Amino acid sequence: MIVDLPSASSQDVSKKLVRLRNQTGAMTLGRVLTLLIVADEADADAALESASDATRQHPSRIIALILGNKRGASRLDAQIRLGGDAGASEIVVLRLYGPLTNHGRSVVTPLLLPDSPIVVWWPAESPNDISASPIGAIAQRRITDSATDKAPRKALQRRARSYADGDTDLAWTRLTRWRGLLAAALDQTPYEPVTEATVTGSSDSPSTDLLAGWLATRLRCPVQRARTRPGQGMVSVRLERASGPIDLVRTDGSIATLTQPGQPVRRINLARISDAEALAEELRRLDPDEVYEEALVRGLSVVGASSITASRAVAEGEAPSLDEAERAGRKAQREGRRLTGSAMVDAEPAPAPSSEEEVKQASARRLDRKKAEREGEGDGVSRPAKGSGTAKKAAGRSSAARKSSS
Repeated sequence: MIVDLPSASSQDVSKKLVRLRNQTGAMTLGRVLTLLIVADEADADAALESASDATRQHPSRIIALILGNKRGASRLDAQIRLGGDAGASEIVVLRLYGPLTNHGRSVVTPLLLPDSPIVVWWPAESPNDISASPIGAIAQRRITDSATDKAPRKALQRRARSYADGDTDLAWTRLTRWRGLLAAALDQTPYEPVTEATVTGSSDSPSTDLLAGWLATRLRCPVQRARTRPGQGMVSVRLERASGPIDLVRTDGSIATLTQPGQPVRRINLARISDAEALAEELRRLDPDEVYEEALVRGLSVVGASSITASRAVAEGEAPSLDEAERAGRKAQREGRRLTGSAMVDAEPAPAPSSEEEVKQASARRLDRKKAEREGEGDGVSRPAKGSGTAKKAAGRSSAARKSSS
């Protein structure tokens, strides 16, 4: 159901929501939070689609503030989406024009769910100080995406200077699997300290900077940042230890290889997650993310802004080679197929199924034995089994011998 309310007010939207609730049932009782989206017209459709998918796990009231042309008269065009058009949530789209674009907080306040958390998401451009902005000040969680900024690394530096509890970034959320794999690798023997690390990624990848900051604060060792051409995202991580390096390399958009001393090369699914998946992960927690704060505020300053080219890092042995990782991954895939094929060839053949006639004969023999046992129990006589003729003859000879002796 989609209801359009052109040239409306916040009061009109609130009254319409109440009427629709009375018609369709208490649709707000299952909503766990209010998700505010602040975007312009170009990013609105993609953001609403991602939010609708993400809130299937977290049913919410989604209020999208779409900032239109700031010139002209103030106007509010509203749209309410319910049911199949809103997924597991209810969506209120508010398009603001004219001077009203500067008063988004006043517009959304009457539409917030009572006694429920408020989360704000800026899918593209965001204020320099998000916690001090009018919309960000009313929220418990403030989600940005520095990867969509015109200058991602500078956006991270601004976030570090103005960080407040509740701030987070989808560039950090996309690192969850990378961090999990690296932590799992270090949890295996030998338990040696990491002496240095190199994180390689594109020059415009804020996720690479955040991962380098996280490693610097957690491992307390020198961490170097290597850069590739823009648009590649995260590429590789090398952790140096006395026994040899741990290399995690994403060889294409979805597959990575993990190399450790004394262990076979592992191929791992490390596909880039969508905005909906990242947003859903962030909505699982509404408390401050201390690990993100540490990586952003302290880690970035430890790593610094300087970086070297990936080719130089590979040549100096400080970063893994992407070509070598691809070859190692293909070799591991071939060996896996060969081992699987050999196991199938060497396996013991399964026994041939019995024919129907053999099954009938076996069943008949079992029935005869059961019948003989029941008859023996009924007359109190212990009946010898078939094939006991020798025992009968021996008993006869013994009887004859007793008669002759008497």
